[in-house]
Amino acid sequence: MSQQLGGQPIIILREGSTKSHGQEAQDSNFAAARAVATAVQSTLGPRGMDKMLVDGIGDITITNDGVTILKEMDIEHPAAKMMVEIAKTQDAEVGDGTTTAVILAGELLKNAEGLLKQKIHPTSIAEGYRMAAEKALVLLDKYAITVKPTDTAMLKKIAETALTGKNSEVAKEHLCDIIVKAITFVTDADGIADLAHISVEKKVGGSVDDSVLIEGMVIDKERGHPNMPKIVKDAKILLLNAALEFKKTEVNAKINISSPGQAQAFLDGEEHMVHAMVEKVIKSKANVVFCQKGIDDVALHYLTKAGILAVRRLKKSDIENIARATGAKIVNSVDTITAKDLGTAGLVEQKTVSGDEMIYVSKCKNPKAVSIIVRGGTEHVVDELDRAIHDALMVVSVVVAGKKIVPGGGAPETELSLRLREYASTVGGRNQLAIEAFASAMEIVPRVLAENSGLDPIDMLVNLRAAHESGKKSFGLDVIAGKPADMLKAGVVEPLRVKTQAISSAAEAAVMILRIDDVITASKSAAPGGGMPPGGMPPGMGGY
Repeated sequence: MSQQLGGQPIIILREGSTKSHGQEAQDSNFAAARAVATAVQSTLGPRGMDKMLVDGIGDITITNDGVTILKEMDIEHPAAKMMVEIAKTQDAEVGDGTTTAVILAGELLKNAEGLLKQKIHPTSIAEGYRMAAEKALVLLDKYAITVKPTDTAMLKKIAETALTGKNSEVAKEHLCDIIVKAITFVTDADGIADLAHISVEKKVGGSVDDSVLIEGMVIDKERGHPNMPKIVKDAKILLLNAALEFKKTEVNAKINISSPGQAQAFLDGEEHMVHAMVEKVIKSKANVVFCQKGIDDVALHYLTKAGILAVRRLKKSDIENIARATGAKIVNSVDTITAKDLGTAGLVEQKTVSGDEMIYVSKCKNPKAVSIIVRGGTEHVVDELDRAIHDALMVVSVVVAGKKIVPGGGAPETELSLRLREYASTVGGRNQLAIEAFASAMEIVPRVLAENSGLDPIDMLVNLRAAHESGKKSFGLDVIAGKPADMLKAGVVEPLRVKTQAISSAAEAAVMILRIDDVITASKSAAPGGGMPPGGMPPGMGGY
């Protein structure tokens, strides 16, 4: 980048830097953003296809999940990376609707391109888009239907919509049951369901139908000693955040031993100390011990003799979830154990699942933490199932917290498109054109649903518009029958938050990309240390 000053060019960017300006920069950004939207477009809806992604080391991912596809793609272009951020935000906030958010942003940019060609200033378009997005959120709130968090039939429909179009469809009924039950267990009194309290364990082997919900916890560990009991009924569970082993001295200490007897006495003392610790555990009447830290062999020996099932080196999150499931308190010192700290479970047992030993803590009275074991024929099936279950758990928890739903199948988008056009005519001016562009961008969702199902998108859009104009607000696209149908009757419903989040983030990203008129790319940075080559010699000094 250079500036001419009195015949002398002034260079202000490092050599190798590039700069694209105005129309060129905008065209490049728009093309990159739309390319990302096109990449995920074919995965939308119940008839959407999957993508196979192969990474640098040859690992395969087969998925229909928009955010997973975009995370796995090695994207270089900065505007394309902004599109990936939309999907990531959507996934983190509401778990579903990632593809919708991205294709919406792509369509908003495509429509903005048409307005720019009509010489409308980018800030006018940005302002119109913001107004349209705000109005859309107000309209959606009025359009939404309130549901009770106790309405399990509706929650199952929400989960079913999230699972539709994914590989998990084969056992949809079974999985929806598991998902809704799991959320019901972990929901607090104020209606917040923390998904950290639902542990999902993946195990290859069996079929999707073998996936189960455990009313308690499943830990991917085995008991500390083979002679310990494999099954403990009416378990009294002690959770320890302290090591059952000989305490080493805090400082470096030297022990001088002058006779063999002293060495034996020292070892006996060590054993006696560990025995005393185990005695305190036995005294508490606990018959199952989960320890976050280590348990040495001597302690395991004494615990085995006492008929106690002990598991060592558990993750902090597992210990905390067992505490929620069983009502136990986590004890930080062996000296402070009391019977009140113990939790209860109807059954603790070690089972072999697909060749791996796992500890099941089940039949808990009122578990506030539960586990789902996901099964499937191959690793890729299990991975995709895990992603689908995560999405479904997220959307059900969002409905339990937000209590509002909207019909699916492109119904809210069609309704918004019509209402925003009405709103645009009341605004007038250049903003009106931007709001109309926003309104027509909303129709990309039903259009792509139709395309992915092999239907004629224009016919379907016309029929959908006609249904909504005649007051059938909940009519969306029934892709199986190939015509508009009442989505509420068909049980195709989504959380309101999924739609509001998708529209907000798509509009924000589109506005941000729209306002960029210069892209200045720095040259690849030199080696650290001020351009010194790896040998440490400055360039041109190699002759020394």
